[in-house]
Amino acid sequence: MRSTADSSATVGTLCIVGLGMIGGSLAAALKASGFTSDIVALVRSESTGKRGIELGLIERYSLDPAEVIPQSDMIMLAVPMLSMRRQLQAIQPYLKPSAIVTDAGSVKGPFITDAREVLSDLSRVVPGHPVAGREKTGVDAADASLYHQRRVLLTPLAETDEAALATVSCLWELTGAQVETLDPERHDRVLAATSHLPHVLAFALVDTLATQQEAEEIFRYAAGGFKDFTRIASSDAIMWRDVCLCNRDAILASMDSLDMHLKQLRQAIADGDADTIEATFVRARKARDEHT
Repeated sequence: MRSTADSSATVGTLCIVGLGMIGGSLAAALKASGFTSDIVALVRSESTGKRGIELGLIERYSLDPAEVIPQSDMIMLAVPMLSMRRQLQAIQPYLKPSAIVTDAGSVKGPFITDAREVLSDLSRVVPGHPVAGREKTGVDAADASLYHQRRVLLTPLAETDEAALATVSCLWELTGAQVETLDPERHDRVLAATSHLPHVLAFALVDTLATQQEAEEIFRYAAGGFKDFTRIASSDAIMWRDVCLCNRDAILASMDSLDMHLKQLRQAIADGDADTIEATFVRARKARDEHT
């Protein structure tokens, strides 16, 4: 990891577009690390910008990209996936040639497509995804420890400038994150199975139970396992709606695979096939214990 001073000098002014939990936590983590360069924000509301200053996360903010983008050396897009293109279009006229553009979206394919169409030159674009989050939203949910010892996946392209990649990697390392690189298409397939599918299942399970006649009793007497699994159903609905739409094919493939296994397990339960049920559970336990 580079020193804080070197990192600040390399990054220069950082502009966070979207000062919610993800963007706010990045700012909080950088401030806690001793990051000395200015952090500014492009926000949608005065209240968010003012709160960011009150919390000590940013030096200044604006609702107008013309006021913050021209002076920024790195722009971090931390907005819902379906807002990425609009934000790229908003900042494009004001980007200086040396500015690095990166993001924190959990689907890389659509972001790369949008960036290629809006910005044309992707040499200074470094797609990224911090694999961390909470069910809370908004700038008040900013947490300086959110990325500590969590993975950040960068998905550079063939034309990505190595210096730009190194700068973004260094920035995330300052937060305590473990930075890795991954092919964009592989990223979207893997995350569909390990992150997007679990969120879809949690939302679906809670929604299903909420419609049952005994819903009040179900939630009142839910055990710890239920609460642990369904915690992520309290996540930002708009963000996860966007993820489902942007990574549709990979998520559907994961859902189809799960559906097949569920049907097999359902049949085993219907048949009273104790051996198949036990073998399924043993395989699952062994896989989880070996890989987590």
